[in-house]
Amino acid sequence: MVDVKVPLVPSYTQRQPEIASIVIIGGGIMGMSAAWHLASRGVTGIVVVEQHEIGRGSSAKPMGGVRANFSDPMNVILGKRSLESFRTWKEDFGTNLELAKVGYLFLARSEEEVANLEEATKTQNELGVNSSMITPEQVAEVNPFIDPKAILAGSLSPDDGYACPAAAVEGYMRAAVELGVTVMDHTEVLDIGTSGGAIESVTTQRGVIRTEQVICAAGAWSAKIGEMAGHTLPVVPVRRMIGLTTQMPQAHPTVPFTLDLSTTMYMHNYYNGMLLGISHPQEPNFNRDYSFEWLDAFNSAAEVFAPSLRNPQLDSGWAGFYENTPDRNAIIGASESVSGFYYCTGFSGHGFLQGPAAGEFMADIVQDRPSFLPHDGYSTARFEQDLKSVIEKNII
Repeated sequence: MVDVKVPLVPSYTQRQPEIASIVIIGGGIMGMSAAWHLASRGVTGIVVVEQHEIGRGSSAKPMGGVRANFSDPMNVILGKRSLESFRTWKEDFGTNLELAKVGYLFLARSEEEVANLEEATKTQNELGVNSSMITPEQVAEVNPFIDPKAILAGSLSPDDGYACPAAAVEGYMRAAVELGVTVMDHTEVLDIGTSGGAIESVTTQRGVIRTEQVICAAGAWSAKIGEMAGHTLPVVPVRRMIGLTTQMPQAHPTVPFTLDLSTTMYMHNYYNGMLLGISHPQEPNFNRDYSFEWLDAFNSAAEVFAPSLRNPQLDSGWAGFYENTPDRNAIIGASESVSGFYYCTGFSGHGFLQGPAAGEFMADIVQDRPSFLPHDGYSTARFEQDLKSVIEKNII
């Protein structure tokens, strides 16, 4: 199954403006979040361009986790702030996220993993996140699929869960358009013009837009956009695949979004079935074809700690991209070498859940306003100058 279907004849819904105050490249959760946050502050002349359909890149997955269960304080803050937005989403944006507050459960099967989870839980608690370490027996109580003899401990954050990314993108898009943002689908960026080290234009197959500001929110395609602008964005596409089990007359037990740090296997409910996956090694490339090659690794992992999930009866599946950076964390910031070029990308699998806060943070940087995080906290300078990278341990 391929997650992007592009009509042979593009359905242009907007006339491309000749001038924009800012062009946002990418119509997923990051691009739409940044667009709405800027427009809600009174910024006009915003244009969002998306090469495919809106929200049909990495934001198109069936369900996405939402959590503040991270080890790095900045990631905790982004997750917590985004969760606060998701909880009032229906009232604020009108779309149904299908938010399921089932919790997040990380599993540890080594002493090192236990120590890392304990440290992360302490950090989360200090930042106001409801999370705790639980015993193997308690793990089995909240997720009966897990064999308690196969693990040493777990970290449970009961206020987390999962939601529908496409509904979030739609909500932001509707609200942004109401505020005057121009959104153009099937519009591919061909070039970014610069002069004297500053942005001056964006060229698409539909013509040239004169602008002095560009935000790259192009996800897995960001490296190419950065190259056009003259700023290196170390983002590579890595295929990830999931399986959706057959829907049953009676639902499976409701379990937390569960992830095993050792094997990278994960699971959560999907209506009356289960969503299953594993982050097994993949070579970076733009192959997004769905296959069942991940099942061998999944079955091997399930045999270790969730035997009843081996050889699942799958009804459908999905393939998409992680947009990975060298340290598997986001890059958000302003280019120091190209004036007017900004980036909000590289979230490496946890973009949807950080989308609301990341878009707000991006808007703060563009407007040079004080923010809830240091402006250079996620800068690409950490790679260019060999600075200390964000070290996130609660990821797979």
